[in-house]
Amino acid sequence: MKVAALYDIHGNLPALEAVLEEVQKESVDLLVVGGDVFPGPMSNQALACLLALDVPIQFIRGNGDREVLAWSAGEGSESTPESFQETLRWEAEGLRPGHKEVLEQWPETFRREIPGLGNVLFCHATPRSDVETFTRLTLEDRLLETFEDTGASLVVCGHTHMPFDRMVGRVRVVNAGSVGMPFGQPGGHWLLLGPGVEPRVTHYDLEEAARRIRATDYPQAEGFAANNVLQCPTEKKMLELFS
Repeated sequence: MKVAALYDIHGNLPALEAVLEEVQKESVDLLVVGGDVFPGPMSNQALACLLALDVPIQFIRGNGDREVLAWSAGEGSESTPESFQETLRWEAEGLRPGHKEVLEQWPETFRREIPGLGNVLFCHATPRSDVETFTRLTLEDRLLETFEDTGASLVVCGHTHMPFDRMVGRVRVVNAGSVGMPFGQPGGHWLLLGPGVEPRVTHYDLEEAARRIRATDYPQAEGFAANNVLQCPTEKKMLELFS
């Protein structure tokens, strides 16, 4: 059995399209989308692309998806930074008919038995929170309580947009990285699971992707194209920020 894990797409449709081309070549049995399809320049199009696939797919909800739902219901938090409020309002107002109902059905976690890997738990950030932040450098003592009682042999997560593979006690924890908004190496990052864990990076035409993103009316289109596609934050910078 082969499972592809795609996390943190953030509406980067060109990156998603390139990754899906490679995923389809692997003839996977299941596609797990681990949260944060939203927000981003082409989130609606990205979700429509995923829903049209002829492959079994399981979504889980990320904090970005949850925030867009909240704003679409008029329950957005005014404590959110103003620049991000603008983005969330734009996403909420433009949410396609039917997509709200789709997002509302996504669970926070998903489990699957994968031959060679055992019981695998998919979550967005950690098994108990969609915003809890940790990295490959976080001290194990701070994470044991979070992971030791999951009953999983492997936990797959995302949220911080930086791939890693580490142990927390007896649990292997792998971050899939980000398809659409990576920190560190450019490209679409994802995982191929079964019977092992294989990190993948899909390279695509960044200039063309930036052009398509700039052509949208996404409030942060220019910044996204310049700082998350043509270039991306370094892992060193983001590790310092998260610590």
